[in-house]
Amino acid sequence: MKKEISWLLKEKYNNKPDKNFDRDVERLKAGEPVDYVIGFTEFLGCKIDLSKKPLIPRPETEYWVGEAIKEVSRVFSDRKKYGFSALDIFSGSGCIGISLLKNIPSLLCDFADKDKKAVEQIKLNLKINKVRGRVIQSDIFLNIKSKYDFIFANPPYIPTTRKNKIQKSVLKFEPKEALFGGRDGLYYINKFFKEAKNHLNPGGIIFMEFDYIQKKNIEKLVKKYNYNSFEFKKDQYGKWRLVMIK
Repeated sequence: MKKEISWLLKEKYNNKPDKNFDRDVERLKAGEPVDYVIGFTEFLGCKIDLSKKPLIPRPETEYWVGEAIKEVSRVFSDRKKYGFSALDIFSGSGCIGISLLKNIPSLLCDFADKDKKAVEQIKLNLKINKVRGRVIQSDIFLNIKSKYDFIFANPPYIPTTRKNKIQKSVLKFEPKEALFGGRDGLYYINKFFKEAKNHLNPGGIIFMEFDYIQKKNIEKLVKKYNYNSFEFKKDQYGKWRLVMIK
């Protein structure tokens, strides 16, 4: 708790507590995540506002997106082409797409999320980070009409059967619809794979995050929907976290 209070004091109050500081400390003591209390978090050099209470970006996501940015930059270099397009789907706070736009300015990026509050949050974060993107309210691909060179997906993938293993503060404060993907965690992933190829340009790449315990099932789904070239990658903790499909 001391660490969180110190971080709060520094990041939100610039080490000068005012009348609201004690109230925020009580929020921390009640279990509210420090990122919500501060009101924002950092993600690959971007300031991500959390005022609408989207899913808080995780370090594992930040790690693989950083690696993906390197891959996208390499594709730009190899193909000597500008105007590549990307889709950040299940976007939440918009942290993935915004970090892409910040690091690869010539990239065009759409954002999609079914939640109205998430759509508002993405628009706010685009403004804060001074980047431009199109935001689409869509239940997975329902309202997506375009095709893309890159699709980035961080779907809800925690099995409801593992709810008892999730931190109480996460269950209490973070949006459950952004966490849980049905009994086996594959409900949204299955729907995503079924449609994603229809929105991918020739030579395009899909980057999708998943739970490390799902690797075998993810591989089955990739093959079921006839994606021919794919590669699994581990996160910074040595756990399977990303599938990259070409």
